[in-house]
Amino acid sequence: MDTHLISNNAAALHDELLWFAQVLQLRMKQYFEEAHTQVEEEPAPPALHNDAVYSQIVRHYNMQVPERLVLLLALCPHLQPQLLDIFFVKNSTYDRGFTEFGGIKGNQHGGFLPTGETAAFLLAANDLQQRLQLQRMFTPDHFFIRDNILKLASTHADEPLLSGGLQLTPEYLSYFTTGRAHQPQYGTQFPAKQIRTALDWTDLVLDPHTMQEVEEIRTWIEHGPALLRDWKMENRIKPGYRALFYGPPGTGKSFTACLLGKTFNMDVYRIDLSMIVSKYIGETEKNLAGVFDQAANKNWILFFDEADALFGKRSATNSSNDRYANQEVAYLLQRIEDFPGLVILATNLKANIDEAFGRRFQSMIYFPVPAPAQRQRLWQQSFPLEAALDQDVSLEEIARKHELAGGAIINVVQYSCLSALKRNSRTILLKDIQTGIRKEFNKEGKTLNL
Repeated sequence: MDTHLISNNAAALHDELLWFAQVLQLRMKQYFEEAHTQVEEEPAPPALHNDAVYSQIVRHYNMQVPERLVLLLALCPHLQPQLLDIFFVKNSTYDRGFTEFGGIKGNQHGGFLPTGETAAFLLAANDLQQRLQLQRMFTPDHFFIRDNILKLASTHADEPLLSGGLQLTPEYLSYFTTGRAHQPQYGTQFPAKQIRTALDWTDLVLDPHTMQEVEEIRTWIEHGPALLRDWKMENRIKPGYRALFYGPPGTGKSFTACLLGKTFNMDVYRIDLSMIVSKYIGETEKNLAGVFDQAANKNWILFFDEADALFGKRSATNSSNDRYANQEVAYLLQRIEDFPGLVILATNLKANIDEAFGRRFQSMIYFPVPAPAQRQRLWQQSFPLEAALDQDVSLEEIARKHELAGGAIINVVQYSCLSALKRNSRTILLKDIQTGIRKEFNKEGKTLNL
């Protein structure tokens, strides 16, 4: 963790929260003493620090005083919850809290958790016009909502909008405190794992035509923003890019996604479909929404492996279950089309994917089992430098005789190296490689012909 970033943010937030406390004290005084303090008596916001990520974000959005106060109100429970204890004062007339202060109770947090109503009191008090203007901060076109900075937690349909809890998103809470992007934890709330590779493009062995099509994705990542913004194509082209990778296991689909992320400094998240798909009506859409909502406005690549589990062909609507299943696919289609980043679907068989998806892909790339020359290159670069091949081993012959994908070759190399280590040797024997190949063939129900 970068202590320099934290230190800079802490210094900026110290000044901001001191100002916030002064405004809050003044507002309470105005309210209870029914004083009409002139605007000039409002404490001025502090100057923004140049070296704090918090200040950079406030400056980027050109946040005005009301927006800065709402942002600080949402930050208080995380940084200085005691500042909000002032709202615990009781209304002696009704022997309860003041309705106009808003607030909700947490499950474990003992302090005051602000709501939209709290923000309305802080900014508008009894001024109805200002209260109505405040509500514009929670509309989809305001940067708070549009860029997923903060939100009002969902309220019941029959309850007022401002009764929702005022919540910062984990992404921006991390920016405002540590100065770094939030890394979501894998679990039911975020069923996706970040995948990386320490290898490079020189380690990827693909058919030339496949590599050429992958290069088109690289071109979009690099030049897509200029096409949309500088060439003014936003109204004609959807902002995202959708690709289908299909072909046998171990042919480089996941590896290619990782390399794209590594090249352009984009996090790659592999979606765990076993946690996404639910037998309960509506749960699959909810799980998908959790992934797409957290990925919004982030420089991520979403990678759906074995995608036919969710993106498979839709069935005829012979039952209510069929209708709900088709609704899930339709919902997913819409979320993918609306996602402004790169989405990659991977499957072993293209025929398993619903044809409706085909029209929505910019690229459909086939990853075949490598040809003999490509297999020989894979064999050659897979063995570690610390190992020596026995004189009976001809990688050219092995590559020619045995059709294996890159992932299977790595498995054989691992088995062969472990066999050598077990003998306290650095020499890889032909029988080690043959046994490893036989094990890979057995997985697919094939026999090894030597």
